[in-house]
Amino acid sequence: MSILPPALEERLTNLAGALIDQTQARILVSPQQASSGFWFGGGNMIEDKNGRLHVVGRYRNHGDSRTGITAGERGLELAVFSSGNDGETWDKTLSLSKSDLDLPGRRVLSIEGSALHQSETGVELFVSTEKDGVGYPTGFEDHLKPGTGVWTIERLAADSIAGLRDAQPATVLQCNDPRWLHVKDPFVYARSNGDLVLLFCSHPYCWSSSNTGYAIRRAGESTYSEPVYDFFPRGFTWDVAMTRGTCIMDVPAIGAFRETPVSLMFYDGGESLRNLDEHATAVMRPRGYSCEEIGGVAYLRDGNLARLERLSKHQPSFVSPMGTGCSRYIDVLQTRSGDLLATWQQSQHDGSQPLVMHRLTAAEIASLLN
Repeated sequence: MSILPPALEERLTNLAGALIDQTQARILVSPQQASSGFWFGGGNMIEDKNGRLHVVGRYRNHGDSRTGITAGERGLELAVFSSGNDGETWDKTLSLSKSDLDLPGRRVLSIEGSALHQSETGVELFVSTEKDGVGYPTGFEDHLKPGTGVWTIERLAADSIAGLRDAQPATVLQCNDPRWLHVKDPFVYARSNGDLVLLFCSHPYCWSSSNTGYAIRRAGESTYSEPVYDFFPRGFTWDVAMTRGTCIMDVPAIGAFRETPVSLMFYDGGESLRNLDEHATAVMRPRGYSCEEIGGVAYLRDGNLARLERLSKHQPSFVSPMGTGCSRYIDVLQTRSGDLLATWQQSQHDGSQPLVMHRLTAAEIASLLN
């Protein structure tokens, strides 16, 4: 049984579809090479107290964990781009290399997803990196492939974006359970009561799936609750192999949603970890696989993470019309003006995945929800 009546679910579906418009999106940051395996993204966008926009992501160059991350560049740079003219133009304002994110005894092999959070005292950056020096748990040591590592999530804090350059990373989340060993791709959801929900992706020791978990930092505290690793189970059809949350967005309190607090959760999904050989005469459709995921959306009421309802039940909602169809790492920012700014990685004809952006104005949002 659905949480909302069909008419309201339809409005949410229309809002999400208009926001993640694959044909109207424009490129915000291009990868370092226009070919398969190269992309920029996996982060989010914030608006600071002065109205400047900042978007974080990482440059990823082609690399393959089966041959060892140390054999190539792969996730080589984390970068922040900033805009003082409402997103018309962007300048790189922060660059962190793999060595900048090293921890004592733990060398960074690759940079993955990241998230910015505007706090009362400045800015926080959550970033996931793959590191050596961590190791697999007892009984599974030999499953760690040579030249690879284990993913953990660190936090950097400063009074400004520029100040993050000299901030020291501190680990806030790691796991030793083989079921959820690798934790990565953090994103944050700030509740109205001051709690910060840190959400993340996890992989088992065997890398056979992508899952979504969360931990909560209560208002006024600096530590996080025990993580919940399995609150959003994988789907049954197009997202049976992976369900990786990337963003929670509160639906604007307009029309029927004025008295019905609802949030959308965007997520990446796919049917397999590798590109499948399809039957020559079968229906051709994007199936989604590791590094080329396609997108879905679910919703929740009153911030209740224990009750998520998929809108993308039988097929993906967000597919690029180009390349592999990959459309992933969706993030949405609601600006002070009431506009919604969406960013995501979008497959191109050349196989690359630049970070693209699309805006819905406050007037367009009101038209969709009223």
